Amino acid sequence: MRLRALLDTDALGLRLLGGEDELDRTVRGVMTTDLRDPSRYLSGGELVLTGLAWRRGAADSEPFVRILVQAGVAALAAGEAELGDVPDDLVVACARHRLPLFAVHESVAFATITEHVVRQVSGERAGDLAAVVDRHRRMMTSGPAGGGPDVVLDLLGSDLDLRAWVLSPAGRLIAGPKAAGPALPADVCARLAGEHLAAVRTGRRGPYRVLVGGTAYSLFPIRSTGRAPQVGRDVRESVLSDWLLAVEADAGDWAEERLDLLEGVAQLIAVERDRRDAARTVRRRLAQEVLELVQAGAAPAEIAARLRVAAPVLLPGLGAAPHWQVVVARVEWDSGVPEAGPVAQSLLEEILVDPLATGPEPSDRIAVAHTGDEAVALVPLPAVAGEHDGSEAGVLADALLAAVREPLSAGLDGDGRLTLGVSAAVHSAEGLRGALEEARHARRVAAARSGRVCAAGHHELASHVLLLPFVPDDVRRAFTARLLDPLRDYDRRHRAELIPTLEAFLDCDGSWTRCASRLHLHVNTLRYRVGRIEQLTSRDLSRLEDKLDFFLALRMS
Repeated sequence: MRLRALLDTDALGLRLLGGEDELDRTVRGVMTTDLRDPSRYLSGGELVLTGLAWRRGAADSEPFVRILVQAGVAALAAGEAELGDVPDDLVVACARHRLPLFAVHESVAFATITEHVVRQVSGERAGDLAAVVDRHRRMMTSGPAGGGPDVVLDLLGSDLDLRAWVLSPAGRLIAGPKAAGPALPADVCARLAGEHLAAVRTGRRGPYRVLVGGTAYSLFPIRSTGRAPQVGRDVRESVLSDWLLAVEADAGDWAEERLDLLEGVAQLIAVERDRRDAARTVRRRLAQEVLELVQAGAAPAEIAARLRVAAPVLLPGLGAAPHWQVVVARVEWDSGVPEAGPVAQSLLEEILVDPLATGPEPSDRIAVAHTGDEAVALVPLPAVAGEHDGSEAGVLADALLAAVREPLSAGLDGDGRLTLGVSAAVHSAEGLRGALEEARHARRVAAARSGRVCAAGHHELASHVLLLPFVPDDVRRAFTARLLDPLRDYDRRHRAELIPTLEAFLDCDGSWTRCASRLHLHVNTLRYRVGRIEQLTSRDLSRLEDKLDFFLALRMS
């Protein structure tokens, strides 16, 4: 609002004492102070209200006005209640520095002026931002000239003083304001994503208000415009792929107009989401074709030809066919949900992006198909660093799990599971079928573990690890109970630590010296414990077969 508008409001009781030529200045806020130096609390553009308690003599006016001018305030309004009239020395100082000066009648409370200015400024900001957002929506709808969601988030920061970020369901930062200070920490992103997923799953109405690290956030769902909520539709069909808008503020006391504005911002960002989904259609089709060829046992030459078509789309400018990895994902709901394959497909497209990468573009280099209840991703690798030295490259199961476990566990808690399997990199079409089977076996190993989100990689497919997931649960329980329950009972009664001793003995390959050193025991004490283990179980730890049984029992327990 303009200073001139303040004089036109009789209820404010303002009288202009100087600065008539400066009445077109813009007021961006209001502050009441009686400090001699309030500069630390000023950001520019304020109407400063003062009761003059800082003034002890005529010499105090000049430095006070100079401080206000250096801070860039719009004007000064001095109350007449304390001294009766505004002192001449203050009028002279304001005139010297071209700072507009108002007198506030003693019958008018500063709170009345503050409320009026805040209401006017907030309304104008919201109106201006709504107009800009509407213009940006039209630009983004017709093409990419609008600049993406970052531009809208910058507008929220500059016009409404709101810091906001767009996050994926796995907690990856997709967009954020460029001029809002440090980026949102990764652990906060993961926590917010988890809180959002849990809130959506329980059917709460957005925005969802949460407290993370002592800071309040309001979370707005960003739903694809083509997938608006429908009566009777299961929320689980999209909850694991929907983005969210996280705003650093508590929306609980917001006016309806501001809530509507943020809902509009979320819809605007959904346009970018729709554009990204449309761009993935080609990559999904290519992945589906390759997957069907591999599963049908097509000739390697035919698969290689299809890969040569896919490579330039997935890695433009690469110039040569890349190496590939296969990642398999499966989402299983405890109470069942239709078409679990597409749910896993959308989720896999989100979580396979490097969690440190911002923006939607990196996801354009991943192709994901689905078959039945599982999703299969073809991950192109421009090169396999360490291909000749044995080091690992590409997607690593442990890193993938660490990046997504916290938020997705919150979203799946009580009703579902996500299991992931990762293959080794392959260098030709001939290896792709083996990589698919390897990734599927790894996913089955992950499925045998406890937890809502589990992953396993190709390096875990040693023979015993590969076989254990397929042993029936009742057989596993009986086998481990027969071997280990006598030792556990003995440990519980005598605090003898036979189970830790057995684990250490097997880990040391039966070496008495190394095992005794690791456990800080005398060798004779170790021999006594091993003898007790053999006596309780009727097994002989010098025999390979009995060592193997104990090893497997410990792994299955």
